[in-house]
Amino acid sequence: MISRVVIAQNTYPQDYFQAPLDIPMQLSGNFGELRPNHFHAGFDFKTLQREGLEVRAAADGYISRIKISTFGNGKAIYINHPNGITTVYCHLQKASGEIEEFIKKAHYREQAFEIELFPKANELEVKKGQIIALSGNSGSSEGPHLHFEFRDTKTEKVINPLFFGFDKNFKDTKKPVVSAVYVYPLNGTTVNKSKRALPLNLRLQADGTYLANKVLANGPLGFGVSAVDYDNVSMNRNGVYKVQSYLNGKASFGYQFDTYSFDEMRYVNTLIDYERYKKSSQRIQKLFMQSPYDLSIIKTDSDYGIIKLQPNLNLTYRIEVADYFGNTTIITVPIAFDTSSSIIEGEKPIGNYFVKAKKDNIFSKDNMTATFSAGTFYEDFTMNFAVNGNVLTLHDDTVPVHKNFEIAIESNQYTDEQKSKVYIASLGSNGKLGYNSTSVNANVYTTRVRTLGKYTLAMDTTVPVISIAKPIEGLWISNLKTIQLSISDSGSGIKSYNGYLNGKWILFEYDSKTKKITHYFSDGIVAEGANELKVVVTDQVGNSSTFQTTFYRSQK
Repeated sequence: MISRVVIAQNTYPQDYFQAPLDIPMQLSGNFGELRPNHFHAGFDFKTLQREGLEVRAAADGYISRIKISTFGNGKAIYINHPNGITTVYCHLQKASGEIEEFIKKAHYREQAFEIELFPKANELEVKKGQIIALSGNSGSSEGPHLHFEFRDTKTEKVINPLFFGFDKNFKDTKKPVVSAVYVYPLNGTTVNKSKRALPLNLRLQADGTYLANKVLANGPLGFGVSAVDYDNVSMNRNGVYKVQSYLNGKASFGYQFDTYSFDEMRYVNTLIDYERYKKSSQRIQKLFMQSPYDLSIIKTDSDYGIIKLQPNLNLTYRIEVADYFGNTTIITVPIAFDTSSSIIEGEKPIGNYFVKAKKDNIFSKDNMTATFSAGTFYEDFTMNFAVNGNVLTLHDDTVPVHKNFEIAIESNQYTDEQKSKVYIASLGSNGKLGYNSTSVNANVYTTRVRTLGKYTLAMDTTVPVISIAKPIEGLWISNLKTIQLSISDSGSGIKSYNGYLNGKWILFEYDSKTKKITHYFSDGIVAEGANELKVVVTDQVGNSSTFQTTFYRSQK
C-alpha cells in the first residue's frame, strides 16, 4: 500500500516570512498545478504584466545559490534561512546591488552567461524585506511574473507556500470546477456497453453536489477527473489542492499537494491520462493505478483505486475535489454489475512488440537499435517499432517515458570529416529536425532521449546567422546603452556565443524567446573612441559564424 506522510500544517511558521512583492498577491499559477512533465513547485505571482518590480527577501538569511540559465527558471536566487527553509525567486530581470556585482564578476571570471554559483554563508547575507532583485521574464517564462518557492533546505523537497501563513493573503470562497469525470474499463471490462473510456453525465443536485449517471460494468474499472480551481481575485485557472475518492464510504484513492521531491515530478505523466492529454490537451487525473508507482503524495487502498465488481452487488463511488480553503465539489457515482455485451469495442494496439515496463527491453532491426532499461515506462504496452529506410519509428509520443533510453544507428555513409557534423535527430510530424546530443564510435551513432517518436540521422553543415537591426559600422553610438544582435541556427541549434570588445571577452545576455543577445555598456569594458566588436556563434556540431564591426563611443 502506498501511503502519504501526513503534514502537520501548524509546524510551519506562520509569520516568519513576508511576501516577496510589495503589490497585492495575485496568482497566475499555484502549488501542485499540473504542468508538462512536472508538478508546479511554487507560486507564480503576477507582476502587473510588466518587469522591474522590486523583489524582496522573504526573511533573514544568506544567498546559497544563484543560477543563470537561458531556459527553465532563467535568472534565479536561492536564500537559506536559519529555520531550515530555503526560498527561491525565479525568472528575474536582474539582481540588485552587491548581489548583481557578485554575479557580474562571476560572468566575467567564467566567461559565460549561463552560470551556477554557491556562495558561502558569509558572502551574501540578506535581511528580511531587503531588495534582492527586480522581477522579470527570463528563462522559459511565458510572460512577466515571479516564480516563488519554499523548500526544505536539507531534503530540497518543495513545500506548499500556503503552509507558511500565505493563506491569509488570499480570499477563496469558490468550489473547484469539475469539467469531466471519466470511467475507465480495465482488462477487457465492458462499461455502459463500451470497452473504451467514457465521460459521465453529471447532474447538479439540490444540496450542491453532483450525481453521475449509473455505471454498469462486468469487471474491474477506474475513474478519472478533470478539475480546476479559482480564487476570488485573480480569475486564473489553478490546480486543485486535494482529490479523494471513496468506495461505499471507505477511502479508495487520493492525494493532496503538501510537499514532494523533484525526483517525483515526472510522475505527473502517469497520474494523468497521458494519451488523452497528448491528443486533446485535456488533463484527466486518474484515481487508480494499474501499475503502482512511487509518488509520495498518493494514499490508496490495497486495490490501488481499482474497483472490482461482483454480481448482485451495487456500489457507491464518491469523488471529493477540494481547494486548500476547504471549498469542496462532490460527485456521486452509482455502480452496478451488468453483463451486457459491448457495442463499442476497445482500441486495437497499433504495435508489434510487447514491452514489459519492469524489465529490460531491446529491439533491433537492420542498422537501428533501441534499448529500454527496466523502469523506462510506467505500464506494459504494445509498441510500434519499425525501420523504414533511414527512419526509426518508436511508437509515438502518446506513451509517456519516465527515464532516458538509448538509440543506436549504424551507418558507413559519412566520411571521418563529416562524422562530427552528424547527429541523431528527432523527426517531427512537420518534417522538422530536433537535435539530440550524439556520440559516434566507429560507424555507430548513439544518443539518449526521453520521448517516443521518429528518429533519423542528420548532418548539419550550415553556419549560424548573426545580424544587427541597425548597422553601427563606423558610427558614433555614445547615446546607446546596449549593443543587441540577433542569432539563429537552422540546423542543430546554437551551442555557444562569445563576444569580444577590443580583444577582451564581454558578457552578452541571451534571450531564447527573442533569439537576441545583449551587451550592456555599463559593464565598463568599452573604450573611449574606436572600438572593435567581434562575436562568434557556434552550433551544436561545431559550425561557427563570426560578426565583426567597428564603432565609436565617448564616455564623457
